[in-house]
Formats: sequence, structure tokens, C-alpha cells
Amino acid sequence: MKLTIINSVRTNNFNDNLVMQKITGLWEDAYKRITTPDSIIYGVYHNYESNYQGDYTLSIAIEDSKDEPSIEIPDSAKYKIFNVDTKDEQGIINTWKEIWNLEQSGTLKRAYSFDFEKYYPTGKIEIYIAIS
Repeated sequence: MKLTIINSVRTNNFNDNLVMQKITGLWEDAYKRITTPDSIIYGVYHNYESNYQGDYTLSIAIEDSKDEPSIEIPDSAKYKIFNVDTKDEQGIINTWKEIWNLEQSGTLKRAYSFDFEKYYPTGKIEIYIAIS
């Protein structure tokens, strides 16, 4: 799957005091640039330093035919899909906490290649975690 990158940021969930400001600013900038309201929007996590406690890059992207800049997510990758409770204001954060807890318990074996949040125009949100 080839996605056109709108914007990216490098951060860390545990060691970057500005993580929420960086991510919020990234999304605000991306929404200003997205001109088609019915686009599926992706929050792609990649270039992992190590595991979920290390640095990573978050890119906001859309399905588009533009050539650059883009990111290619291998079609052969295997994913576990988590549905976000969009009625819960903390739904995305709570889903990530669930993912991290599953990883810590050894139940989820992450590949740390490309993970992504998929935002549908209907409001539905799914988180795809690459598994090994």
C-alpha cells in the first residue's frame, strides 16, 4: 500500500516532554492540508528505534496517486487489528495502552516495522499492529 505523506514528526512517548504538543501540531497541520473530506487518513508509525518505549516517526498520510513524498507499507505484512471505541474521548490512548499491555504480557509479538491508525470518513478508527 502506497500512501502520500502529509507531514511527519520524530518523538518518544516516554522521554519527550513535548510528545503531545508535537502530535497535536502534526495533526492540526495535516488537517489544514487535506482537501478531500472523504479521504481515509493514516497515522503511520515507523522508523522505530527499538520497541514502544523508544523513538519513532509518526507520519500523517492519505491514499493518493501522488509520487512524493510517500511511504510504502508492504502488502505481505501481517497485522492484528484493534477497533477503537470512538465514543470514549480517550479511546485511542486506551487502545494503545491495551496494545502495550498485551506486548508486556507476551501475548502480542510486534514486528516494529509499520503500524498505523486508520481513520475512516465515517468516524471509525482502527489500529493496525504489525506482528511477527
